[in-house]
Amino acid sequence: MAREKKPVHKVQMTDGKRNIIHQLLQEYDIQSAEDIQDALKDLLGGTIKEMMETEMDEHLGYGKSERSDNDDYRNGYKSKRINSSYGSMDLQIPQDRKSTFEPQVVKKRQKDISDIDQKIISMYAKGMTTRQISDTLEDIYGFKASEGFISDVTDKIMPQIEDWQNRPLSEVYPVLYIDAIHYSVRDNGVIRKLAAYVILGINQDGRKEVLTIEVGENESSKYWLSVLNGLKNRGVKDILIICADGLTGIKEAIAAAYPKTEYQRCIVHQVRYTMKYVSDKDRKPFCADLKTIYHAATEEKALEALERVTEKWSEKYPNSMRSWKQNWDALSPIFKFSAVVRKVIYTTNAIESLNATYRKLNRQRSVFPSDTALLKALYLSTFEATKKWSMPIRNWGQVYGELSIMYEGRLPE
Repeated sequence: MAREKKPVHKVQMTDGKRNIIHQLLQEYDIQSAEDIQDALKDLLGGTIKEMMETEMDEHLGYGKSERSDNDDYRNGYKSKRINSSYGSMDLQIPQDRKSTFEPQVVKKRQKDISDIDQKIISMYAKGMTTRQISDTLEDIYGFKASEGFISDVTDKIMPQIEDWQNRPLSEVYPVLYIDAIHYSVRDNGVIRKLAAYVILGINQDGRKEVLTIEVGENESSKYWLSVLNGLKNRGVKDILIICADGLTGIKEAIAAAYPKTEYQRCIVHQVRYTMKYVSDKDRKPFCADLKTIYHAATEEKALEALERVTEKWSEKYPNSMRSWKQNWDALSPIFKFSAVVRKVIYTTNAIESLNATYRKLNRQRSVFPSDTALLKALYLSTFEATKKWSMPIRNWGQVYGELSIMYEGRLPE
């Protein structure tokens, strides 16, 4: 998960700081901001070396110029290259004869003191590829990080992903959305299309919450049943409404896992599907006619509008309205709700902002090197997007009240 922003540092000058700055200007020929960086890099290396010398004094129990009967003593230096916020530098690490010295300022096997791990993870979360991250680090910090190293750093979040995927959930979700984004993933040298299924819930407080992200499986009632059973195993006892596209097997899986749950087929996806083969010149009037169906005051009025639209356009587009009639049982639940609740259910506003973040990954990476790389990118992008989710959705009080009456006894008072 990306790190929270640090507070802005406010410079407070003191006489001591001014003296240090004057000494710095005297010691180094500073003519530019780059010269300041080089000076600070040199001072950082010198400071670390002096701190290590002090640590060695404490370890041995005597100073560098002192005599002692201790059978352990200084044994020269070992060169070590580290990465810092000022670039790469070579340090001389003091050694002792028994090799028992454990420096703390820069620990053994530590090769980075720039907090670069968090910077890499933050860049990965914004959709940058390992190669782009490597080039950026070289441009900014002056040291090269291999793509393998970057992959190893981002692999450190895999336990966090597993914990997140298995975290306990709320007992009741009034509304759940399921949507899919497709990505190209390399698998044993072959590029294949994989779907990332995002399950977004609206909790009892009206706040959006990503429950899980599933990657790669083929759609089937068996697959969706396993996904929904996974939610049950994490504590979800009831869902009032699940809004999804016509995913294969989803309707049957909902009936098996949550028999009381209402399945609402996504109106926006239905309209998009209907308009798929409609010519450009007919799109505007056709869309206006479709709106008379899903904006109808009652299901009876909606069916009347459906007949009118079908009769008007069936000669020119004979198959366009067929899916409306075939899926009417999944499209019609919205008509028992008020306009405010309908807007929550059949619009995709709740999930579209999240999908926009996910689509950036497709624009920035044409192909993901593996399923794991895709999952890491989705997880980190989710946390970037959800940082802004602090408020309940609009008119939630009214929505919750209506749902409480419509689904009596299933929502806490």
